[in-house]
Amino acid sequence: MLNSASIKNTDELEFAVFCIENIAARFGKNAEEVYQALTEKSDILNSYIIPEYEMLHTQSKDYILDDIISLMEERGIQL
Repeated sequence: MLNSASIKNTDELEFAVFCIENIAARFGKNAEEVYQALTEKSDILNSYIIPEYEMLHTQSKDYILDDIISLMEERGIQL
C-alpha cells in the first residue's frame, strides 16, 4: 500500500472530517468510533485517505464512502 502521510492543509483536514462523518452516518455510529477504526484499528486515514486525497476528493460522495468501506472490509475492520 502507500506510505503513511499526515494532514498538510485545511482541505485535507476537511476531507478527512467529511469521510469520517459520512461513514459514521451511513453506519449509524458516532464519528469517534469511525475515527478510531481508521486510525487505531487500521491506518486507513494516513495510509490511504490522505495520500489519495487528490484523486478521491474529485469523486462522488457515494464513490468515496463505498471505496473506503470496501477497504475497511478487506482489512477486516468492523464498526
